[in-house]
Amino acid sequence: MPGIREAGSYRQVHRQSIWTRLTHWTWAIALFFLLLSGLHIFNSHPVLYLGEQSGFAFDSAVLRIGAEKVGDDVRGYTELLGRRADTTGVLGVSDSGRRAFPSWATTPSYHALETGRLIHFFFGWLLVGTLGLWFAASLLNGHLWRDVLPSRADLRDLPRECADHARLRIGNSARYNGLQRLSYTLLMFGALPLMVATGLAMSPAMGALIPGLTDMFAGRETARTIHFIGAAALVLFVVVHVLMVLAHRPVDAMRGMVTGWRRSDADPAGRS
Repeated sequence: MPGIREAGSYRQVHRQSIWTRLTHWTWAIALFFLLLSGLHIFNSHPVLYLGEQSGFAFDSAVLRIGAEKVGDDVRGYTELLGRRADTTGVLGVSDSGRRAFPSWATTPSYHALETGRLIHFFFGWLLVGTLGLWFAASLLNGHLWRDVLPSRADLRDLPRECADHARLRIGNSARYNGLQRLSYTLLMFGALPLMVATGLAMSPAMGALIPGLTDMFAGRETARTIHFIGAAALVLFVVVHVLMVLAHRPVDAMRGMVTGWRRSDADPAGRS
């Protein structure tokens, strides 16, 4: 049977093509450095606004991370939608000094805005190129229609799939389940393109090259805020993804993303 082979006392299914595996690891590396370099860039002005403009004459901040002197002490704070919380030791003030995000969470760890931007742009374009390669390969080999886009049956099964995942009942088969398909569709056609578009909208050069791009997001400052929220959503997606891997045969999952083959739940020996 195509995509299934015997491996001793159990079966293996071929889950990932070479294109999927290559793009997966490239995205993992790119997103890692995009996050750390993005936090470095954010540290240069740790405030998020809505609209086209920002500055002392405007009161449109939705997020602010900073430090203030309280008596003889310097305290870090995070202010979200006007509500302030003391975040000393993590955000605003930490072992790294007065920094929105500590040095261990940024690349580079020292203050070098131009270097941070170069790293961010390099891995940003690497992400864009890999995304284009994935779309082309998925269209040519049918992976997009066969394995990614959810069908009506997949959508009908979503409640059951969500309940199974909540109970950590995660099976291995030759095809993705409905929850996986929906998650990957939202990621590939929603989150990643939105991150690319908002990133371009923040650039004055790209705004001149593509008229209306900045206006699409109601201004550069709004695009920056959406970009930041999108980054947080991607981090959450990665955390959940890693937890799901760790919850169900992590060694087998890593082997599958390296070789393409994973152990099947349709086990001749009756084991799951």
